[in-house]
Amino acid sequence: MLRFIVRRLLWAIPTLFIVTFVVYCALRLATNPLASYARANPRVAKDPEKMAQYVETNGLWPGFSGYVRGYFVWLKGFVTGNWQVSIKGSRPVWPNLKIALVNTIRLGLLAVMVSIPIGLSLGIFAALKPGRLRDTAVNTGAIIGFSVQPFISAIILQLFFGVQWAKWFGEPLLPTSGLYPPGHQGFDPVLMLKYMILPVIVVSIQSIASYSRYMRASLLDVLNSDYLRTARSKGISERRVLVKHALRNAMIPIVTLAALDIGAIVGGLIISEAVFDYPGMGVFFLNAQSNGDFPELMPWMVIITSSVILFNLLADLAYAWLDPRIRLD
Repeated sequence: MLRFIVRRLLWAIPTLFIVTFVVYCALRLATNPLASYARANPRVAKDPEKMAQYVETNGLWPGFSGYVRGYFVWLKGFVTGNWQVSIKGSRPVWPNLKIALVNTIRLGLLAVMVSIPIGLSLGIFAALKPGRLRDTAVNTGAIIGFSVQPFISAIILQLFFGVQWAKWFGEPLLPTSGLYPPGHQGFDPVLMLKYMILPVIVVSIQSIASYSRYMRASLLDVLNSDYLRTARSKGISERRVLVKHALRNAMIPIVTLAALDIGAIVGGLIISEAVFDYPGMGVFFLNAQSNGDFPELMPWMVIITSSVILFNLLADLAYAWLDPRIRLD
């Protein structure tokens, strides 16, 4: 197991090199950081000497060789903590990125804590009586959950709990945007959770639908397998067959789905965060993209790539724990 982990971590290093270089080239082409800097600093743009100094400092040379040299300039600064400052405002990138990352992780973990138990429970509930009313109800609900896009469900919830509720009772039942009310200072977990209720619901809807469908299909496949029929023929109770044998094997494909979901969460729940004006990685990305702020976009992409690689490794380790027949070394 240890050898497998070390080998995967070693493979992750060249993977990160390749992915970050491709992203570096793509973002430079898409954002044109030199032109973005000139737009944000019109006075400096009129001084050729200062523009040349900016190019030299940030490695923004033209041509393929310039991109390669510029990538290693950026990489050296990133690894040593000497990050480039943002184009708009010339402020350090990490403080704002750290706040956005923490906010997104907080929202994502709450959504995972809601969606995984509910989704798996619904999948098990449906699989135990296939073709019955409850199976049909779960499948119908999952299809509806898949069909309703996050921005639609977000707007519906905002209109109902914010606008319509205020018309009925004088004030909204739940906040519809932000993380705290305007002007609030300090950390208030109760107030923060109140502001996060609607975003968590929106993020969880499609995840619940996805987990319930995957769990139902996986469990039905396991329940009809030969080794479970053998276990039942030995007189083992149905409850023990389900808990000890069926669920453990049915969870194997779910692990992949969960790992990809959690890994992607770090990248930001762009649509949901934008609708609720939630200050997470999604809003951070949209702001950086609209400003063409290359120094903010690159660290954002590195964090996403690293999180996907990490959670795929955790998924592989979970396979071996769920199914002893899988040997990783």
